[in-house]
Amino acid sequence: MTIKRIIPCMDVLAGRVVKGIQFENMKDAGDPVEIARVYVQSGADELAFLDITATTEGRGTMVDTVKKTAEQVSVPFTVGGGIRNIEDIRTILNAGAGKVSICTAAYVNPELIDQATAEFGKCIVLAIDAKSREDGSGWNVMIKGGKVNTGTDVVKWAQDAQKRGAAEILLTSVDCDGTKSGYDIPLTKKVTQNVDIPVIASGGAGTMVHFYDVLTQGGADAALAASLFHFRDIEIMALKAYLRSKGVCVQMK
Repeated sequence: MTIKRIIPCMDVLAGRVVKGIQFENMKDAGDPVEIARVYVQSGADELAFLDITATTEGRGTMVDTVKKTAEQVSVPFTVGGGIRNIEDIRTILNAGAGKVSICTAAYVNPELIDQATAEFGKCIVLAIDAKSREDGSGWNVMIKGGKVNTGTDVVKWAQDAQKRGAAEILLTSVDCDGTKSGYDIPLTKKVTQNVDIPVIASGGAGTMVHFYDVLTQGGADAALAASLFHFRDIEIMALKAYLRSKGVCVQMK
């Protein structure tokens, strides 16, 4: 039985962890180094660190912050934001990340996935920000921090990335992000049914039931959340105990 993972996400802006709604109206949640330390102690299976304005500001990821955070982490640690080329990937891995998340750069230059996989192995997490089409026919890939609609179908892009060597997909629903109304189950299910690599569901968690739904009905291999954990609305081990009581296989620490 597959062990499902719970992953707190630290969206970082100007060196501070923040959380917004649908990628807007950011609220300060604290220092990433201290938050990372607490999450590891609290039973997180992995951590995600996303420098959310690096791409739109045309700069690289804050490497010093990544290094300091990595020193506090004894679980797999994924870093994304502002990663544009092989050198950026190498820098982030050398700073202590176990995996690298890329979104816009991979879409603009899909061969970056092939190149990174060939040089560093299975370390690329393809981040897909997905937004539903107005006609309800599916979801389009968003880039540039969720601000640019590419018109590309999410499922097709996920399948292409898998063929190129992506290790995992970090699937975020732009529509549900920060709303606490639940993960986008139809979106998650559609992607998980069409790829063979792990899918991390993101965007919309508000209750423990939402995690259960996306890990079972949605077929996700992992569930990522931010504000619920940052502001301690839900404790990680309490969530895991709930999931286990419902028959979901999770790692208790």
